[in-house]
Amino acid sequence: MSCKLSHLGVLAALSGALWAQPLPDDQGTILKRKIESGETKLEWATKLGYLPAVLKEFDVDPESQVLVFSKTSFQSPKIDPKHPRAIFFNDVTTVGSVQGSDVLELAALGAKDGIGFYTMEARQSAPLKIERQGEACLSCHAPVNQGIGGVVVNSVYPNREGTPLFLGVGTFAQTIDHRTPLEDRWGGWYVSGTHGPVRHMGNAVAPDPLHPGDLEEAGSQNLTSLATKFDSSNYLRPTSDLVALMTLEHQVTMMNFISRLAAYSNLSRGDYATNEKRFNALVEDMLAYMLFVDETRLKSPVKGVSGFSKNFEARGPKDGQGRSLRDFDLQKRMFKYPLTYMIYTEPFDRLPAKARDRVLKRLHEVLTGEDKSERF
Repeated sequence: MSCKLSHLGVLAALSGALWAQPLPDDQGTILKRKIESGETKLEWATKLGYLPAVLKEFDVDPESQVLVFSKTSFQSPKIDPKHPRAIFFNDVTTVGSVQGSDVLELAALGAKDGIGFYTMEARQSAPLKIERQGEACLSCHAPVNQGIGGVVVNSVYPNREGTPLFLGVGTFAQTIDHRTPLEDRWGGWYVSGTHGPVRHMGNAVAPDPLHPGDLEEAGSQNLTSLATKFDSSNYLRPTSDLVALMTLEHQVTMMNFISRLAAYSNLSRGDYATNEKRFNALVEDMLAYMLFVDETRLKSPVKGVSGFSKNFEARGPKDGQGRSLRDFDLQKRMFKYPLTYMIYTEPFDRLPAKARDRVLKRLHEVLTGEDKSERF
């Protein structure tokens, strides 16, 4: 763990500087305000509409594009294997784009209200506006995060139309993140990249509804091009980068932890004694996730096909030896240093004081070896 001590120092230097200022809004609310005031005017692009301008406004790398063809969105009628939904992301914001849709989908993690969900007008003929969504989104997104709005990456068994199939009497979807074996990931997603002999569920459909677990896997593994799967001419990129997928999976669970801890801390502020046990359990679960305690080790090296990995690492910050928590390993594990880069984000830095201080205290105990428990 000693290799990460300098990063704890970076965190300490970055943290606490913002506490005298009001809590900032998430990026969706900020863009909504800027559009309504006329401060920002988004440029329309042929074929791609407002998407390139929105990504530029949010500082989202187009190389982060990942593609999901399962019907697991409120826009499911427009999604199928020939028309996958494109998702782009940075550390705190995701943008979803569906072919032929009237709206873009936005989800943004903020320090004030957790994860906010928005739709943005995607037609040039209509007035440009962003609307924050409530129950319509939370009916699906709150249950995945214990009642607090959350984001999720699922793996499903999709039929030829992309509709998820039930596997026996169980659920049709499995939530995935860095703890999930690669063999169980990416059902209903396109995956471009190499991963050796390990087989995943991506790029494949289940042709027989009576046997939903039997995916048609021919031509689905170690794909460096998706040209045989769909027409990418109306997409920003022709890729659904494997490393971007792995990063998004890690990140959304971390976003959910931050959002849940912030909400719980605020709700239980007046009754800490009663809720201390539950509060500390949440901190411990989040800490273990931050430190990749239960990470699935890679059985062979993985590699993406876009510029995502290089661009992601370049965003820093770095310590005095040029190291960053954003540095990938991709040989035996996901990142070179097993402490989440999400500690660099403002929503983490602006957690309620009791939550933030408790997490930093526990981090210090683990990273310095004061905590000698087997879990760490």
